[in-house]
Amino acid sequence: MHYVIIGNGVAGTVAAETLRRFDPDGSITMIGDEAGLPYCRPMISLYLEGAVSQNALPIRLDDFYNALGITPVLGNRVVQVDTDNKQVRTADDKPLSYDKLLIATGSDPRPAKADNESLQNIFFMRTQSQVEQMLTVLPNAKHALVLGGGLVGFKAAYGLLRRGIKVSMLIRSPYPLSMQVDETAGQMIRHVLENQGLNVQVGVQVSSFEGDSQVREAVLTDGSRLVCELAVIGKGVFPAHDFLPKDKIAVDAGIRVNGHMQTSDPDIYAAGDVAEYIDIARQKPWVNAIWPEAVIQGEIAGMNMAGRPYAYAGSLSRNVIRIFDTDVMTAGLVSPSPDDTDIQVMSHIDPKRATYRKLVFREDRLIGFALVNRIEQGGVLTALIRSQQPVAIAKDSLMAPDFNFSKLMLF
Repeated sequence: MHYVIIGNGVAGTVAAETLRRFDPDGSITMIGDEAGLPYCRPMISLYLEGAVSQNALPIRLDDFYNALGITPVLGNRVVQVDTDNKQVRTADDKPLSYDKLLIATGSDPRPAKADNESLQNIFFMRTQSQVEQMLTVLPNAKHALVLGGGLVGFKAAYGLLRRGIKVSMLIRSPYPLSMQVDETAGQMIRHVLENQGLNVQVGVQVSSFEGDSQVREAVLTDGSRLVCELAVIGKGVFPAHDFLPKDKIAVDAGIRVNGHMQTSDPDIYAAGDVAEYIDIARQKPWVNAIWPEAVIQGEIAGMNMAGRPYAYAGSLSRNVIRIFDTDVMTAGLVSPSPDDTDIQVMSHIDPKRATYRKLVFREDRLIGFALVNRIEQGGVLTALIRSQQPVAIAKDSLMAPDFNFSKLMLF
């Protein structure tokens, strides 16, 4: 059996290890558009702020490929998958045949769609090499501009603030982290960031960058200008599957997979940020591009590719973030649509203690929560969402500051 894995992030890495565990003799080829070892992508923001060194990023030892008998094809991006002839073609026009194929390509950053976006010192923040390029220009940067208030934009702004740079964040939505938290939590986060010196501007975007060869200034959609010697585009991501034949592989936002991580082609699988499967809280297909789900999906894909059937229960979005001295934890559906008439929301805010708790229910089942500070019971709440276990007690009691949520779990 010849396995080909496109992507050497955590989903592809775990899949390769799983394949080797269940198929000691099959050949494995891993293709990665980055040239180095698999590394922890969520930690690149810590690398930017100086909290960790470059040596802390790799998630496997130097002999990873050799030890598992993997043929690495690195620094090379896939441009085509030929499902009829079962071949993958890379940018250097090299064809690679497969019996079973895993697509674990992750996601690509969205452009800002501003004029002169190609000026120097304008960066995305998706890879280790992009952060290393940013670090080289930091000594000459006094003002930085971050576009986007999502996780990538927030982590970039936080890291640059930690480096002592004056940072302005431009957000189209009314508050930071709008895809992770609701407005109440978002405004609390904004308050914390502004107290630490971050200039947050909402409802505005960049229309153009200006400078000679390097960016010096940004012109905003309201006509104002911001000086910046460095800009980071954190406008979100989209699953990286542009190389697929869409008439052969079913694609929505991500690559549609079944519970075995199998695509509409029975010999092709997908895992990680590029895959779309049932979201446990939303109960519909969704892309949850987070590290823990990529690990789980990579292992399940590897098992099924090796002929060991195992079903995936579904994904669940969740995030834990520390913002200076403020902790934020969310999971599931945090901001339901007002049209969802079967949803009940419970919330409580304590301005003096800077705490916030929000619980979202569909009928008697918890489907989402947001916590600002006092997040220590978030793991129990996450387990409650996954179990889809009904909550049998009066929901008003759940707002008590010292309520022990472990009482809701039936063992």
